[in-house]
Amino acid sequence: MTPESLYVSRRAFLAGAAMAAAGAALAACTGGPATSPSFCDGATASVSHDELGDALTSCQDITSYNNFYEFSYGKESVARLAQGFKTSPWTVTVSGLVDKPGRFSVGELIQRHQPAERVYRMRCVEAWSMVVPWTGFPLAQLLEDVQPKAEAKFVRFVSFYDAKQMPGDSSLPFPYFEGLRLDEARHDLTILATGLYGKPLPPQDGAPIRLVVPWKYGFKSAKSILGIELVDKQPTTFWSTLAPSEYGFYANVNPNVDHPRWSQASERRIGVLERRETLLFNGYDEVAPLYAGMDLAENY
Repeated sequence: MTPESLYVSRRAFLAGAAMAAAGAALAACTGGPATSPSFCDGATASVSHDELGDALTSCQDITSYNNFYEFSYGKESVARLAQGFKTSPWTVTVSGLVDKPGRFSVGELIQRHQPAERVYRMRCVEAWSMVVPWTGFPLAQLLEDVQPKAEAKFVRFVSFYDAKQMPGDSSLPFPYFEGLRLDEARHDLTILATGLYGKPLPPQDGAPIRLVVPWKYGFKSAKSILGIELVDKQPTTFWSTLAPSEYGFYANVNPNVDHPRWSQASERRIGVLERRETLLFNGYDEVAPLYAGMDLAENY
């Protein structure tokens, strides 16, 4: 039986999502309102397109159209509500089944691992997408630092939460928590991002450090990470706890497996009018061997 607190939280989420959806169609055509000019002014990327030839989503859209329910259900209000979010000093604790657990400041991680630009497509489970020029480094490098034990099979992530700074729906079971299989976490495409468009991450995009897993739906990429834990059993995750029939642990982008309430066969690129076909694994075919022999409909 679903606990009453989760049932109530799920109903609150659906109510808020319905209100947020009213402005989605307009945002798909025009993008959200401009974010703080101080961020996007002078923001740069080394390329204008991804490897498939898709144009980068504008800095204004990336920083003004955000899912971050700790702040708000409304995508276009997150940037305003997150302006005062304190992201420094910040440390990330890595613990669990590792030989060398530790606490690392974001500055230390940046100095040690030298983040570089990674242009990735981002596909939301709500069937919209972006092309984002992140700055980050492979999560595998941090895992190598802490040396996972042989019995470690999964990686669990816990995000920051402070109701005083984050005025979102406090009935949801924050702090946010997510997980990956260890081989997914070690894949070179999986990064910890510390910036976008050549600048440090703004609060609404997961500052000061967030996970980015480009072949999975966006909710797998935990924002504002405080804790990383290596474990031997598959961890519970935020959305699969609230709605297990809708948000599976794997959540690989798959046009052949629909969400129970909408098709995943196509998507709308923020800032572009026409819809486009969704690609299996979001076009990152190199991750397919990770799931050899798995039923991708059952393991959604």
